[in-house]
Amino acid sequence: MPALPPAVARSGLMDTHGRQATDMRLSLTDKCNLRCTYCMPAEGLNWLQKDQVLSRSEMVRLVRIGVDLLGVRELRLTGGEPLVRADLLDIIRDIRGNHPDLPISMTTNALGLDRKAAALRDAGLTRINVSMDSLHPDTFAQLTRRPFLDRVLKGIEAAAEVGLGLVKINAVLMRGINDHEAPDLVEWAVSRGFELRFIEQMPLDADHGWTRDGMITAAEMRKLVETQFVLTPDPRNRDGAPAERWEVRRNSAPDVVVGTVGIIASVTEPFCADCRRTRVTAEGKIMSCLFSREETDLRDLLRTGADDDAVARRWQEAMWAKPKAHGMDHTGLGAADFVQPDRSMSAIGG
Repeated sequence: MPALPPAVARSGLMDTHGRQATDMRLSLTDKCNLRCTYCMPAEGLNWLQKDQVLSRSEMVRLVRIGVDLLGVRELRLTGGEPLVRADLLDIIRDIRGNHPDLPISMTTNALGLDRKAAALRDAGLTRINVSMDSLHPDTFAQLTRRPFLDRVLKGIEAAAEVGLGLVKINAVLMRGINDHEAPDLVEWAVSRGFELRFIEQMPLDADHGWTRDGMITAAEMRKLVETQFVLTPDPRNRDGAPAERWEVRRNSAPDVVVGTVGIIASVTEPFCADCRRTRVTAEGKIMSCLFSREETDLRDLLRTGADDDAVARRWQEAMWAKPKAHGMDHTGLGAADFVQPDRSMSAIGG
């Protein structure tokens, strides 16, 4: 791992390509109560043992180090599925108590969110991203291997009702399964004041069955949506966001903006040059890139008496070594420097 120049050691989570990580993604668990085909196998995963997962106090401490010492300006709680973590509300309360102004969002599948939305808001959560790939119960069950669409929809409705910020819906389009639903998903989202984000399927499935030919590209997504809508670039600055936003107008009323849609094109239109994310897995490993095969352990420092400066220094070293790009070219896994990570998305945290 390259040594940090003295100036960089005082400048937060900078890498050798001049990018500054200010967006922290913290995975609370590797467990999930769905089995999405693009993420997890139908059966069997070696879950982390309880003592391997960071404790509530360890997670709260890492967030404090990130914010107070390393320039983190926003936090996203991820999984697995964060809602399955029993002390979720306590974690959020503790973080909010330390950082009254920190934006804290969470990515969830919304199972059980209808019962917890108000409590999450009161604990200090500011916004929700919900993963939902289909509006049809049978298709939803095919993709997630669970028949729970009605519960997801109830969770989304509850989040909107209690005021959990702008609700964002994440959808992965799968060829021949739900790709035809793209316009319907847009209509459903904009008519309810949600922001839909289409996400290219990434090579992070546990079965390692991803293929470039099977993936719906960002260009294809735009064409699917444009069968019923007019898309124009959102004039707002992207400002390091993974989603490229588009203003949405109905073909029947092309002068009226009815909402926005985002497209996260990690594979075909990568945004590595302006990536500002730093990821901490549920067991306390830093991943400088979602597709990285290199991980840096912070848990051992947390559990062996290291002070905050030592933890911060190791975190900086991990991010200083962040690669320039993930190595995927635009035609698939043909780039010689890309190898699919061993971990699936559920084990990394998005």
